[in-house]
Amino acid sequence: MSFDVTPIEPTGDDLAAIDVEWPVIAAELDVLDAEISLFYADDRGGPSPLDWRRLRRAESRVTRVAAEVAGRPATGGQAASRVA
Repeated sequence: MSFDVTPIEPTGDDLAAIDVEWPVIAAELDVLDAEISLFYADDRGGPSPLDWRRLRRAESRVTRVAAEVAGRPATGGQAASRVA
């Protein structure tokens, strides 16, 4: 039995969609980083007010950036339609 192991490469539209959404992805990674810090805060005696503030700011940034990306005018093609 043989399997076709040809790698599937992203299309130009796929890469364009990722590029459009990258600010949201980066903001979500900041939330994840803040959440991880909260999990490990027990080693320091528990989360500090600064830890909670960092999480709130990261969550606010996700909301703000997602609204900005969603509010951008469509530039045509599939990449723009996948963001909406």
